[in-house]
Amino acid sequence: MATTGDNGDLLPGGICVLGLGLIGGSLVRALDSRTTTFGWSPSEGTRTAAAADGVDVLGDLDAALERADATGALTVLAGPVTSFPSVLRRIDAVAPTLALTDVASVKAPVETQVAELAPQARFVGSHPMAGTAQSGWAAGSADLFTDAAWVTTLTEDTDPADWAAVAAMALATGARVVPAEALAHDEAVARVSHLPHLLALVLAQVGAAGGTLALSLAASSFRDGTRVAGTRPELIRAMCETNRDSLLDAVDDALGILGVARGSLASTGSLAKLAEAGHAGRMRYDAGPGTLVPVTLQGADLIEQLLSIGAAGGHVTGVGAGAGGPVVRAHFPTDG
Repeated sequence: MATTGDNGDLLPGGICVLGLGLIGGSLVRALDSRTTTFGWSPSEGTRTAAAADGVDVLGDLDAALERADATGALTVLAGPVTSFPSVLRRIDAVAPTLALTDVASVKAPVETQVAELAPQARFVGSHPMAGTAQSGWAAGSADLFTDAAWVTTLTEDTDPADWAAVAAMALATGARVVPAEALAHDEAVARVSHLPHLLALVLAQVGAAGGTLALSLAASSFRDGTRVAGTRPELIRAMCETNRDSLLDAVDDALGILGVARGSLASTGSLAKLAEAGHAGRMRYDAGPGTLVPVTLQGADLIEQLLSIGAAGGHVTGVGAGAGGPVVRAHFPTDG
């Protein structure tokens, strides 16, 4: 069952969140006033804290899955990627045809895990590009996803109705939905999320190696550049190691650029090429995708239309019901 949101979007009639840390906890908070929410966490302390804040928390994973199955709730995998296999096995045993999504920062490996361990699940991968260096239930916020890009993944076999449910959930949090293929997502986030985490760790180590004086002089460039190094090490590892192949390509590019810059600095004393190219890259980011125009997507080739929107730098703004399937409102860049 679905409910109609404030902007006409179709929301799932219930959301079951498995994992109530920063992302899962923020999701429950963001959707609490929009649709029925309930959740589970493997941590008794997290369950207790979330319940104390008014969340409908179940103490048993199987019970959560049974309720999701009985009510038709969209189930969200919101724990660490390393926890997914055991949860997927329980899904396959207890509620094999659940409507299922996840919020992990890698998509192709999760897609493979679901296909192997819970093959009947109606799965659509997703990833909100939002977070902080903090973790746990207490770190969550109902506003975490506001204006954030929220990737939803598609394959040629995706049921548009299942995708629409995930998209509507993301839109209800205030995010903008970006459709993409799983591998394209992983290649992209390796460059704009996972590599920055690695570089933040490097910068933090280099700064600390400068001793007390260096750290006492560190200002905004060091603070901003190392912010995500404050993330728990096991979370950074889980994120980056599961995207190894794409991340290696990004690291190779970064090392190549640094190698050229070092050679130039050593031989001529100039960093002109690096400075100009890096500045141009930042200006391109600041400029955004270009002029956005509203478009409506529907029909038998909806998946191809959605992927075209995402690849071009556009995003989905609304999902409604049509006679022949979902009707999607989107913004498409006309220049960039």
